[in-house]
Amino acid sequence: MRAGIFASALLLIFLLGLWFLFGTGLSGYTRLELTETGTGRKIFSAILRDGEPTVLTWKNSLFGLRVTETFEARKGALVLTQVTFADSQGSAPPLVGPTDMDDLYHTGGPFSARGLAKPFKRVAYRVGEVGDPKMKVRDRVVEFKEEVGFGGGIVLTATHANVLETLR
Repeated sequence: MRAGIFASALLLIFLLGLWFLFGTGLSGYTRLELTETGTGRKIFSAILRDGEPTVLTWKNSLFGLRVTETFEARKGALVLTQVTFADSQGSAPPLVGPTDMDDLYHTGGPFSARGLAKPFKRVAYRVGEVGDPKMKVRDRVVEFKEEVGFGGGIVLTATHANVLETLR
């Protein structure tokens, strides 16, 4: 009888250990993944510490402006902290408040917004001919058009990293 209870307790401890390593999200770390739309092919994956930046650059096809979006890993999400729409032949874009940014995305014109805090867990990108989107994570640059071609799609997902992933 005691042997059975002992074996059951060991099995329970083992299963709880597996759940802890693989199933629970670890505070302070975010898993970022880029996958190809449709096929689900993993293009890139990284475990980021909270506060670690990621930068997406692309060209706006309507207004011809270079766009830089800066994200920060936070608690299992990517948080948009800064956006700049810049004219390569113009002067520095004017600084605007976070509340003005949404309208300016659609109406055009250079601007720079800082102090943003827009969290994202999933973003779908479609690769166009003009945009040439690139995402920089640490020292790696992922060129979306090179990965999936014109008309292809990439899905960015951000989730809590589990304990085992942070040990790699």
